Amino acid sequence: MEREIIKINEEKCNGCGLCIPNCPEGAIQIIDGKARLISDLFCDGLGACIGHCPEGAIKVEKREADPYDEIKVMENIIPQGENTIRAHLEHLEEHGEKEFLKQAVDFLNDRGIKIKKKEKQESVLPCGCPGSQMQDLSKTKNTSSEKVELSSELQQWPVQLNLLPPQAPFFENSDLLVCADCVPFAHANFHQELLKDKSIVIGCPKLDDIGAYEEKLTEIFKNNNIKSVTVAIMEVPCCYGMYSAVENAIRESGKEIKLTQKIISVRGDI
Repeated sequence: MEREIIKINEEKCNGCGLCIPNCPEGAIQIIDGKARLISDLFCDGLGACIGHCPEGAIKVEKREADPYDEIKVMENIIPQGENTIRAHLEHLEEHGEKEFLKQAVDFLNDRGIKIKKKEKQESVLPCGCPGSQMQDLSKTKNTSSEKVELSSELQQWPVQLNLLPPQAPFFENSDLLVCADCVPFAHANFHQELLKDKSIVIGCPKLDDIGAYEEKLTEIFKNNNIKSVTVAIMEVPCCYGMYSAVENAIRESGKEIKLTQKIISVRGDI
């Protein structure tokens, strides 16, 4: 069947192993000094490992692969202990994988294994999705009531990558901003510091089809003279897939384009 599954670029991989604890399914192992996907059956394609790779060596692609098998995964996870089991269950819950979550819980119940949820005040496990962790930032904000009038720097419409044709006229001879769609909400000076004098495409690398994004971006780069590309993403792990997609698209286009990355903290700082 054709489905989303991770792909590891062995040339980029330095064998650090940071991806392994963030794959509770056990789909990745270090073999001969490189991270390798040991079985399609274990990989759910949700990409929890992507943001933990310092080299950007992991991405999600759509290809022919054996169907993900939750039962095989549970057989692999149980010997790893309660914390790993809990991490896997939280991973499925965060991504809305209700069918696989039910299979996992039923599998545990059939074997008399009870896993308690951690108390709400405890931190999210590192192998879950830190980008989904709730944070109250209200106490850190500037409470000034002074109103400042600013002008929009948006030069086009639409902005969503899925809605844009590769040969939209505003791409030609432009500096392009590829932006995760949470960035403008976090960064107060988004228009002045990031968007000004640029064309823009936005999307969510966690919730959207990152493989389709990569294909669309490749066509944009092939069909237009793009002078430079700035990728603006949030600091959360699931956002790093956007940078990898742009990097791969530039390579596939066969062009040399200056690429810059801007990482925005959840408090809005670059």
